[in-house]
Amino acid sequence: MLTRKQHELLLFIQRRLEESGISPSFEEMKEALDLKSKSGVHRLISALEERGFIRRLPNRARALEILRQPDDVSGSARPVPSNVVEMPKAKAPPAPAPANDVIEIPLHGRIAAGVPIEALEDSQTLPVPAALLGSGEHYALEVSGDSMVEAGIFDGDFALVRKTDVARDGEIIVALVRGEEATLKYLHREGKMVRLDPANAAYEPQVYAANEVQVQGRLAGLLRRYH
Repeated sequence: MLTRKQHELLLFIQRRLEESGISPSFEEMKEALDLKSKSGVHRLISALEERGFIRRLPNRARALEILRQPDDVSGSARPVPSNVVEMPKAKAPPAPAPANDVIEIPLHGRIAAGVPIEALEDSQTLPVPAALLGSGEHYALEVSGDSMVEAGIFDGDFALVRKTDVARDGEIIVALVRGEEATLKYLHREGKMVRLDPANAAYEPQVYAANEVQVQGRLAGLLRRYH
């Protein structure tokens, strides 16, 4: 048995993981559940963890994993007290990859974080700790340029990208421009136009017709090598 707030939080975390592969922040959870403080979120997270519905991945911020999830969000047909909901039995999800596992994902050349350059396709792969990736299919691109430095993305970083053709305004995406050039930018839609914003005041936004820009993925994480 879960309280209504515990049930709401579990469903909210599940939706965010399915949409973006990234756990919501405590601030986002607080707002979604209309709580007054983050301490309430901490208590709900701890309760769900104790009951075996979620677990926190070690050594990672915003790292929550759903272990059990409801098959039917409407709940049981029999009466239950108004302040609790009964969780139906759920099928066990696939066992999560251990945090120290390494996954080989495709490495598709270099992507411009400044002026767009041609996206290179090749057969290389990049070993990535499984704990850095959420659900879905991923690939990697090596960042070239400095136009995203204010977002903490630097030349030579490896962008870990969740493959998708949809994204929300304000997300950092891989945009394929006019079918031949790729760039890493913030996405903003303006009517029939698409604006790709840098994270560096030295660069100007890039504006294209909506049919000239194709979303090829959302940024899921970064790898950085120190020499």
